[in-house]
Amino acid sequence: MIYVFLADGFEEVEAIAPIDLLRRAGKKVITVGVTGKVVMGAHNIPVTADITQEELIAFDGTEMIVLPGGMPGTLNEEASPVVQAAIDYCAEKGIPMGAICAAPSVLGHKGLLDGKRAVCYTGFEQELSGAEIASEGVVTDGNITTARGAGVAVDFGLELIAVLCGKDVSAQIRSAILCDDAK
Repeated sequence: MIYVFLADGFEEVEAIAPIDLLRRAGKKVITVGVTGKVVMGAHNIPVTADITQEELIAFDGTEMIVLPGGMPGTLNEEASPVVQAAIDYCAEKGIPMGAICAAPSVLGHKGLLDGKRAVCYTGFEQELSGAEIASEGVVTDGNITTARGAGVAVDFGLELIAVLCGKDVSAQIRSAILCDDAK
């Protein structure tokens, strides 16, 4: 099970692109409404979550969690005890986590990026406590994948597939969606 957390003010493309791509890869993705069942994106696009955070009662079977960025979506994610518990669970068990745009700051504030290569939206670098700031659009270091922002949302989704399913599956989906490999 992959949980994608949606909170009011989330960056729509940073959530929807990875959800779509992970589902194309045959993964079970559940969207979790942090701020309710219908979550309003940063650009006023309402998205109906599969479940609310109150319905997420256990993390058994979690393969990955994904934190889209955006403002104030990132702040709303970070303020959620359920999101915090999911991060703690994944960190303890070595389960993959993905965060894009401003959302890597949530992991940075928890000290989970110490000694890891990571990226984020420009201006949030100081929030990635202990991280080595990389220059790529998307970076995986250990069990954490980070990405710069909306412009690399497809690459982010494809990298999450590579982490869970392997590079061959990611390359097949990249080809199927006619996405150039030029990064």
